[in-house]
Order: sequence, then structure tokens, then C-alpha cells
Amino acid sequence: MNNSRLVFSTESANCPGCHKPLRKCKCRLVQDNGNPRQIIDPPIRISRESKGRKGKGVTLISGLELKEGELKILAKKLKALCGSGGTVKNAVIEIQGDHRDQIKQELDKQFKNVKLAGG
Repeated sequence: MNNSRLVFSTESANCPGCHKPLRKCKCRLVQDNGNPRQIIDPPIRISRESKGRKGKGVTLISGLELKEGELKILAKKLKALCGSGGTVKNAVIEIQGDHRDQIKQELDKQFKNVKLAGG
């Protein structure tokens, strides 16, 4: 009979991608019976907002899992496509004006899960 009590083990249920416990994991790899599997990418949402902008509408693109430099390059490309200004704030691309349909067509070429959000 073994009376030892296990205090710590490195063989816990951790995600193989981010090494966090599975219940706290937010990356795309999930442990499934010991085999990692890919989950569906979170959607990229394109919405319109005018709140806090004195009535001026902007198109917001959120959910992009890109580095800051890549976000800025994509924002520059989208601004040129729409012929308007914009910026990147808190990993969200803001394009001045309502250009949801144009942006959706462009992002559908590069990403899989692009959705229009809002009314």
C-alpha cells in the first residue's frame, strides 16, 4: 500500500499551446483525450459605431488575432481601399465612415470567419 500524497505534478491537464489549465485556456488548441485538436477561429466582427464621435460614424473591425504591426499594415490597406482615414486602438481597427460591405469583401479574401455585427 502506498501512503504518499501527491503534492505537485507536472502532468496536469494543461493546454499544449499556452500551458494554462484547460478551464482557463483561451488559445485555439484544446486537449481532447490526450490529443490536441484545432477549434474554430473566433469570428472577425465588422460593426458601425457613432457613439462618442459627435455623430460621425466609424467602421470597427475587431477580433483580428494579429500583432500590432500587422494590424497597422492591414489598417493602412483598408483605409486606402475605402479612401478614408482611420486608426488602430486597443487591437481594433477604426475606419472613418460606413464601409462595412467593402471591408467585408476584402477581409473574406484573407480570413475565413468574417461577420457583420450590429444593424
